[in-house]
Parts: sequence; structure tokens; C-alpha cells
Amino acid sequence: MKAFPTGASRAAIARLRAGAPLIANPSSANDLVMRTLAQHGLVQGGASTAPNPQAAGSLQQMMARFRPQETTASEPALPEGARFSEDQFSCAAGSRRYRTYIPASAQSGATGMIVMLHGCTQTPEDFAAGTGMNALAETHGFIVVYPHQSRGENAQSCWNWFRRGDQRRDLGEPAILAGLARKLATEHFVPSGKTFVAGLSAGAAMAVILGETYPDVFAAVGAHSGLPGGAAKDVPSAFAAMAGNGGDPTPLAGTTPMPTIILHGTADTTVCPVNGEQIARRVLALGPRQTLQSEDRGQAGGRSYRRTVTEDSAGAPLVEHWEIEGLGHAWSGGSARGSYTDAQGPDASTAMVRFFFAASDARNPADT
Repeated sequence: MKAFPTGASRAAIARLRAGAPLIANPSSANDLVMRTLAQHGLVQGGASTAPNPQAAGSLQQMMARFRPQETTASEPALPEGARFSEDQFSCAAGSRRYRTYIPASAQSGATGMIVMLHGCTQTPEDFAAGTGMNALAETHGFIVVYPHQSRGENAQSCWNWFRRGDQRRDLGEPAILAGLARKLATEHFVPSGKTFVAGLSAGAAMAVILGETYPDVFAAVGAHSGLPGGAAKDVPSAFAAMAGNGGDPTPLAGTTPMPTIILHGTADTTVCPVNGEQIARRVLALGPRQTLQSEDRGQAGGRSYRRTVTEDSAGAPLVEHWEIEGLGHAWSGGSARGSYTDAQGPDASTAMVRFFFAASDARNPADT
């Protein structure tokens, strides 16, 4: 996700709340705002939104901090019998390109399906390479789906988690992504209660929204470096939420608790780590009154972490929250072949897969 200048955004928001103009010359305010937002992927580019070369250069330098190594998303040779296909899904709400990985181990029947939502500037191919989820699919026999957010829908290929029209059931991107998940689960005979969704950054924010709006489609959510559902309703509130000043949003009426695993780095300066805490609190506020909570600390991949696990009274996983010391805005334990990854730390992909199937099995014991 693009690193927003949070200090400047807070000052601008404060001026707006106080009734003062954003800049001294109101006649040029619209052009300045539109150009700034276009650079961060929040509005579409155009003749009036061409980025300033000097500003673009400094932004690229800033973004370089979140790319630990140079990356290549070239696809490795597939195991014999595996497929990594490309297709397009369309429905009344719109259409998106997507890739589907069907492991050789799923030829006789898939064990489940994970929908993986990439972060800003990423592609399905890049995200697959960085997370290593396809290799885990081979081991465990599940299908992986990678929807693609086009630049036509967002200038930086971000999922539009901050727009009201993309936060509700049967509207916008949630309707498209849930429709795609339903279609593929049916086509590949995915067992009931074994469809999951995970994402990074903007993709994690959208994954949380999907879990809340489509509990009949998704059985668990994985949010890496993301934000809680409803954290923003427009551009100013998106700036505030990413900086950690969004507050705890109120869940929509009728929302049910969704088993959620959260991973967030303590050194994330793009999406403030408090957002991970807010995702956890939101799930727990919707859950049962009686829960069991445990905490452990350890080291993995050279990084320390604190993991807090909350289960319901029957022992079914509800929330698993990893706080990873020193990790920035990157997929923990990921591969340098993809962007926004950090090879150090706990393996986020493995942790998510374990949590997903454990949560599903606990709620559907007859299927285990």
C-alpha cells in the first residue's frame, strides 16, 4: 500500500475540521488535492492529475523502505498435474481478472479454497510468488484464487476498502469477490465451510469486509497489515485510519463474528499497528460473552513475536493476533521473489492455513 504522508494529512484534516481552507489559494485547491490523491491511488489519473516529477521521485524513495529486496515475480515450473490458469469473472457489480492455482494434490478433490487479495501496486502473480501460498496448496490440497484489481478501478491497483460503496453486501467489490468465490467453490466442489479469504494491506482491509458481509461464503479471514471494516468512508478518513487515528468503527447491524487471524509488524509505518488491535477487538465485540484467552511469546525467523489466541467456550478459534517485532509493511516470512515481503519472522502463510482449517474443523466437526 502506498505510504501516505500522515503528518501532512493530519494537519490538513485538522484545518478542515476547524473550518479553515486547506490551502491559501482556494482556486488551486482542487487541482492540488486531485494530483496528490492520484499519486496515492485514491482517484483516477487524468490531464489535471499528472504527478510532479520531484514529488514522485521522493515518493519512490519513501516506498523503497518497504521493499527489503529487489523482486521478480517470474513463475516457477509447475508440479506435474498442477494448473495456474487465468480467467475473467463478471457479474452485475462488475468484472475482474483472476488467477486460479489448482494443485496436483487436488485432482481427486480439493480440501478447501483460499481467496488471496493482493496489496496496492501488486499483481496476482507477484502476490503468489511472495506468499508462497501455491506451495502450501500442493502440501494440503486446497485451491488458491488470486483476484486482480485493475488500474482502471484504482490508479495503484488498491482494493477500494475506503469507499462506502465497496463496504457492503451486494455492492461493488465485495459483491464481485464473493460472486467469484461462490462460482469457483461450486465448480471445484469445495467442501462446505472450507472457503477462506486473506489479504495484505488494502487486500487485508477488503478481506475483513468480505468476512463481515459474506459469512455465508467465507469461513475465516486472514488480515496481514490491514485495517478493520468500516475504518474509512472517504479519503480524509482513510488517511486518518492508516495513521492510527481512525477510532474503533461500529460494526454493521446484523454482523456476525468471523474467525480471524491477524498479523501486523510493530515497525509498520504505512498502516499503524493499532489497526490490527482494532480488527481483533471488533471480532471479539461481536463474539460470545465467554471466551478463553492465552498468550505466548517466542522467536521465529530471527524476529520476536507476541501471539494472543482467543477461543470460544467450546475451544473453537475466534481470534489469533500476531504482533511481530521489527517487521515493517511486509508479508512476514515471505519470499523475495514477490514485493512487500520480509523473509524474517513467522511464516504468515503457514500460520493462516493452519488457523483457517482449525477454525473450520472446530465449527464443522462432522466434516473432519
